[in-house]
Amino acid sequence: MELDERKEKILKAIIQNYLETGEPVGSRTISKYSDLKLSSATIRNEMSDLEELGYIIQPHTSAGRIPSDKGYRFYVDQLIHEKETEVTQVRDMVIQRVDRAPSRGIQSSQCTARTP
Repeated sequence: MELDERKEKILKAIIQNYLETGEPVGSRTISKYSDLKLSSATIRNEMSDLEELGYIIQPHTSAGRIPSDKGYRFYVDQLIHEKETEVTQVRDMVIQRVDRAPSRGIQSSQCTARTP
């Protein structure tokens, strides 16, 4: 099962929150402090799916969830992909600007060195 957009956003929110606090992340935290506009119950269901898929784990019964190695790997791969996309966009933008820039050729007479 591949992650849908909602699961990806929830996983990203869990990882970011966990990296900031070092504490297991519960559904209420995600509901309160993210822009997902989802109920705690919906987030709990998605978190349960993420746990079954191996992206997050629950350290003990009453705790929130923390990222697993698989979850971190997914997160890092997404960051790398986002950065590669940004670099490609910037490179393409620079190439377009250079291609559109007027040619400023230097006349060969301007390149000769003067001798005293």
